Amino acid sequence: MEFELDFTKSAQENANAYFEAAKEAKKKKEKAAEAIKELEKKLDKKIEKKEEKKISVVGKREWYEKFYWFFTSSKMLAIGGRDAAQNELINSKYFDEKDLFFHADIFGASVVILKNGIEADENSKEETAQFAASFSRAWSSGLASADVYSLKREQVSKSTNKGYLGTGSFAMSGERLWFKTMPLILYAYVAEGRFMVVPGKTFERLGINKAIELRPGNMKKSEAAKKISSLLGYDNIDYIMQHLPPGSFQLKQGNQNK
Repeated sequence: MEFELDFTKSAQENANAYFEAAKEAKKKKEKAAEAIKELEKKLDKKIEKKEEKKISVVGKREWYEKFYWFFTSSKMLAIGGRDAAQNELINSKYFDEKDLFFHADIFGASVVILKNGIEADENSKEETAQFAASFSRAWSSGLASADVYSLKREQVSKSTNKGYLGTGSFAMSGERLWFKTMPLILYAYVAEGRFMVVPGKTFERLGINKAIELRPGNMKKSEAAKKISSLLGYDNIDYIMQHLPPGSFQLKQGNQNK
């Protein structure tokens, strides 16, 4: 180790100078260590806060998640087609004898099937009707409500006396069960890491604490999905987009306890 000496000073004065310099260096080192610790604490807090806010997406998806879907207040599953091809698939593969078929009384709507709907209570039927109204062209048209009808399996067919109907088209017969003036209101929320969209009537009956009210409005679907993601702390925007009806939105934070 080499030392520089000031020959204008005595040996004692040189020693004192190095002693003071060493003390100053030690202080700077301690301050630097404290600053590093403080930065580490702040970084840890930011990471913890981000992890708390972020909701992990459930890895395994259920078969019905490829469709529009929800569970009624009585825990009955309803699924709806996102396009004509899915409407066709639901009718041919997932529409069983004990199910009920729901469709808004408007051209361009999701086929919604309430599984085991024959045995469903009136609340579940009403909720499914509101879901069907919301996932129809009535939403993108900016309407406030729509009429919906329901049919049994034997009342829905793919053929008529003129031949087989095209993709997404169905022949219907017999008396329909009507649900008039179903309001276009949905609620988005997250439970157990899973993003869900339910009709307003289900929201009212379930007592969900934190949710976003959705109605037809002026906000683009992509912007609405980003806003919902931010408000609910759910980071899979693509999944949100897939489970919102086509059209524009207005959002409002909803709370069952308000």
